[in-house]
Amino acid sequence: MTEQPSDGTIAVTRLTLTDFRNYQKCVVDLPAAPVVLTGPNGAGKTNLLEAVSLLSPGRGLRRVRLSDMTRHGAPVWAVSAETCHDHDMTTIGTGLVAEPGQTRERRVVRIDGANAGPGRLAGLLPMTWLTPQMDPLFSEGVSARRRFLDRLVLAVDPEHGTRFNAYERAMRERLRLLRDGQMDDAWLTALEAQMAEHGVAVAAARLDWRNRLATAIANGVGPFPAADIVLDGVLEQDLAGRPAVQVEEAFAADLRRYRNGDGEARRTRFGPHRTDLVVRHIQKDLPAAHCSTGEQKALLISIILGGARLQKSEQGLAPILLLDEVAAHLDATRRAALFDEICALRGQAFLTGTDHNLFEAFGDRAQYIAVEDAKLNIRAWDR
Repeated sequence: MTEQPSDGTIAVTRLTLTDFRNYQKCVVDLPAAPVVLTGPNGAGKTNLLEAVSLLSPGRGLRRVRLSDMTRHGAPVWAVSAETCHDHDMTTIGTGLVAEPGQTRERRVVRIDGANAGPGRLAGLLPMTWLTPQMDPLFSEGVSARRRFLDRLVLAVDPEHGTRFNAYERAMRERLRLLRDGQMDDAWLTALEAQMAEHGVAVAAARLDWRNRLATAIANGVGPFPAADIVLDGVLEQDLAGRPAVQVEEAFAADLRRYRNGDGEARRTRFGPHRTDLVVRHIQKDLPAAHCSTGEQKALLISIILGGARLQKSEQGLAPILLLDEVAAHLDATRRAALFDEICALRGQAFLTGTDHNLFEAFGDRAQYIAVEDAKLNIRAWDR
């Protein structure tokens, strides 16, 4: 398959891995279309998805230490990509650097050959992912759901990560002062003002995303279930009924009021860092956590597809989708509907699986790559 990027498409057109996971050296050209990676477990399929995920802000889809991504016996690793956005070409590189005498891991980012901070990746390649490790998302701890939420918001609002990082920096510094007993009122007041400003902006972005997405996911996506989303957070709930400036003032006042309690608890007990994503299956009128494993997976897919559809309609392009082993637990009807929706988005998506036949409904609309022992073999569709 040789489809090239078209207007309204963002894609990785060439991916290069050096000493990354089980790849010593890998270079592959890719279409701006669905890419299906098939092969046995341990062949390196998910490693390719992880490499792509590192072209966006954050720690990648596995969220592991940088050194854990290095091929055995190698000192460092690198991932680079040539990307295309409406025919504008950009080269992105990232990797682990080794510095003599330093034990702290450091990641480097280069954009078109120039050094850049990891935050500069925001907005270059909007993407979201779904992995088997996310299957129990609705029944496990709130932090994973919040990361999932913020990744979806980041895809449509590149500044979301910058605001959240600024909020967390101010929160950590305030908490350090409280733990150490340094009750400098002016210093604490300044930090609390920063937390209020950035925290309310984070909550407002989340709420805006939820409100814009509500109609799309409330109707469902094909045979995928309709979902109702509630943001269970103090700021998000306050913003639903009051102007942002009033919520900001109230948040700053509450932070001041609870200084002693936060210092004793050694944590900031309320704020956007504690917001939960609460999902309900509309047709069954059940919390997502009470649904079957299959229905929980279908709800996740419904939310991801709804978000991608929203971004396509508002911004003219769909995010890159990284879907690891997503087809194995879907029936034939839902598999076909998923593939049709991906193709309708006219964006790039990466899907993995051990069984080539699970992707039959794609036909010749996807690029197929067989992966075995970190070797890639591009092939045409065959049954």
